[in-house]
Parts: sequence; C-alpha cells; structure tokens
Amino acid sequence: MAPKAEPPSSELADTVLSRLTSAYPPAGDPVRAAGSAAYLKGVCPFLGIPTPERRALDRTILKDLPRPDETDCTAVALRCWALREREYHHFAVDYLRRHVPRCSSGFLPVARELVTTTSWWDTVDALAAHVVGALVAADPRLAREMDGWIEDDDLWVARTALLHQLRFKERTDVARLFAYCLRQAGHRVFFIRKAIGWALREYAKTDPEAVRGFVAAHRERLSPLSVREAMKHL
Repeated sequence: MAPKAEPPSSELADTVLSRLTSAYPPAGDPVRAAGSAAYLKGVCPFLGIPTPERRALDRTILKDLPRPDETDCTAVALRCWALREREYHHFAVDYLRRHVPRCSSGFLPVARELVTTTSWWDTVDALAAHVVGALVAADPRLAREMDGWIEDDDLWVARTALLHQLRFKERTDVARLFAYCLRQAGHRVFFIRKAIGWALREYAKTDPEAVRGFVAAHRERLSPLSVREAMKHL
C-alpha cells in the first residue's frame, strides 16, 4: 500500500530516487527475494539484496550529495515508500536515521504515515527507536502525541509508542513507560506483548531494580511473554 500523502517537490529526492532505482534492481537476486518475502509473511515483495550489499550501494548512491533538509527527507521517504520492494523502504529508514536531526517536530505525521503503511516489524521498530524516538527526545512536548499513539487501534502505532524510548537510557520517562506497558498489558497480539517485554528489558539495562519491582507488582496483568522478555537478563 502506497503512502497517502503526496511527496513535496525536491530536486535532491529526484536525484536520490533516480540513482536508487537504477542501482538496486540489477543487484537483486530472485531466489533471495522470494525467501525474504516469505519471511515477512508476504507483506511486500523484495528485490533480494543482502543488507551489507545494499548499504554499500547506498554509499555510492549518496556520494557527493548535499545534506537534506526536512522537505528533502519527507520527499525521499514518501517516494521510497511508494515503491513496492522492501529494500527501498529500508533505504528510507536508514536515510531518516541519519538525517532526522535535521527534521523538526513537524515531521512526526510523516513518520506516522510510514509506520502505518506496509507495516511490519522490520521498518516499524527502526522508525520507532531511531526516528520517532529522536523527534520526541528533541522536542519533549511530542510525548503528549505518544500518549495518543499508545491508545491507537493500529497495533503498529501502539507498538511505536511502546518502543520510542528504547534508546533513552537515563532520560527515559519511567512513569510513562510503565503506564504504556500497563495500558496495553492485556493486548492479545504477539507484537504488542513482545514490545512490552522488549521495552522493559531495555530499560532494565539502566535501572534493573525498577523493572524488577514493576514486574513483581504487575505480574498478574502482564502476559507471560512480556514477563519473560522483561526478565530475560535479570
């Protein structure tokens, strides 16, 4: 499913997409592509380019190009997402991870568009931790937006809210993290239960006693999967 928003005009995006769509297809492997598509449950087709080879191509594609501004980032991301093969989406995620510091809080709706389009964990998790999380860290007022996302009926939006603080460490809003975990503790879908456990496990690297105490106090509400993941290294 292509993103709904129209990409803005961007000469840089024109160049990036021209190079990208010229370089990627010849590097594909149909056998690998079929296996990758099956692994992602047929969410979208693949070209069949291994990640190390893809990133080597990316360095060539981006050589000598200027740094993007927010408009360029939006255009590159949305235009990549409009292409069917997953490698283009992975390129966009890597591009945003590198350049999200150049984006304002106004980029959050674009990130949401990517999270909710052709959604699966391989793009959603990176967007959550490295793009959405970076935007919230740069503008803490966006935490109120995350309060809405955790209530969303779209499981990938809720998963993003759960995971957006993965890299925050000592800057984690612990009360918000724990509240989000409890809000979705009864969710039946694996991807939410797993995300709860992952978010807790990651914060346990910073404050293991806080996570032990939280799990002990709420073990009856948390799913066995969430508890197992949270306590994996404790």
